[in-house]
Amino acid sequence: MSTNVRIHPTAMIERDVALGDGCSIWDNVHIRFGTTLGRDCIVGEKTHIAYDVKIGDMVKINAFVYICTAVTIETGAMISAGTIFTNDRFPRATTPDLKRLRSSAPDERTLPTLVREGATIGAGCVIGNDLTIGRFATIGMASVVTKSIPDFALAMGHPARVCGVVCRCGEPLLKYDPASIPDARRLTCDSCRREYDFVGGLTTERSTEGLSL
Repeated sequence: MSTNVRIHPTAMIERDVALGDGCSIWDNVHIRFGTTLGRDCIVGEKTHIAYDVKIGDMVKINAFVYICTAVTIETGAMISAGTIFTNDRFPRATTPDLKRLRSSAPDERTLPTLVREGATIGAGCVIGNDLTIGRFATIGMASVVTKSIPDFALAMGHPARVCGVVCRCGEPLLKYDPASIPDARRLTCDSCRREYDFVGGLTTERSTEGLSL
């Protein structure tokens, strides 16, 4: 256990869990064996994190979140309240003959999910598997994510569709109908003055020299 870690007395932390310096684990959290959290992470009340999950530094996980095996969350991501991750696209409780339970251990049907650095997942989302949520992307509340989301994209809906661009700072830069991607253009954030190139529905950062990242 690292230093300056705060763990509520009702939290259940299993063996071989690594908690980085400055982590805060709130009431009735359950973190299973083999999971790692970087420094200064916050895990909100009644959240369940399964075994062997990888979580980076300064990740905020709100209350009532379920994070399953095969999920990786990079530095600076935010997982809002009530979010559910999944790792089996075609789940069954039993074998086909109904004679025994299927094992809960990972197998060839266990598919990964990657949440890249700085991304935000809104409250009440369901996140599918075998996909990536890009750097600094934002997923609108109550969305169902079934496909990968690009960097800096704003996505929402059932299923989630990309409908805009967001800045590193979180401010919207562009919104559009998912059925019609706008022409290429340069985008500038009114809040922090960062600049981006938007081409073919994908967004890349321009130079950040002189700006606070």
